[in-house]
Amino acid sequence: MPTLALHAVRHISRFVTELRIDVNHAPHEVEKELDAIHNRMNRPSDRLHGLPEVKTDIPGIVLRYREADGEYYVYVVDVQRDRVAGYTVFNRLIEVGKRADPYVRAPHSKYSAPYQGMGLATAVYRWALEAGLCIISGARQSTGAHRLWMGLARDYELGYVEVRRKQLSYLGPEVQPQVLEDLHTRMILLGQGWTLAAYKQATGMARLKDAISQHGLG
Repeated sequence: MPTLALHAVRHISRFVTELRIDVNHAPHEVEKELDAIHNRMNRPSDRLHGLPEVKTDIPGIVLRYREADGEYYVYVVDVQRDRVAGYTVFNRLIEVGKRADPYVRAPHSKYSAPYQGMGLATAVYRWALEAGLCIISGARQSTGAHRLWMGLARDYELGYVEVRRKQLSYLGPEVQPQVLEDLHTRMILLGQGWTLAAYKQATGMARLKDAISQHGLG
């Protein structure tokens, strides 16, 4: 079974209707937080100082990362301008049980406005997926985040699951609009080395017919 090894890294639903829009953070709040992270990285006594570094294909951009309690923090650094462009955290998901917990991580990102649209988050996601991490979407997504997931689905297996009562249930490679709109419905992307069958077994995923959303009872 694949495990996450942090190292350098080098179909889509036809029924997408209205997206469940994520909360947008005020640009000045994001900038303030990124400046604070940058200051910590330059403070020798801080845990963010001297983090491992991974090069990317984007000129002047590197990734620095750390792990804490099973969660992975990936900071995107513009070394030419000496600033933190943004970060992605691959969080554990409290909505799943103990069996699925080691294999489910939900990415949450914040990026400075000037760096948005450069493919930085995509580079971070690919890095994690190539390392064998399987990721799950949140209950809400921004338009940009949804586009990112659909782009990655060209290279990594995407499916839909229901998350309810600490249980994952597989819904298939695409779902009907009313199922997609349910807040219990999430997307998953399988990391390098995983098959759907292996992922179902590892997480104890329920059978399709057991998913409440497919019965119209949600």
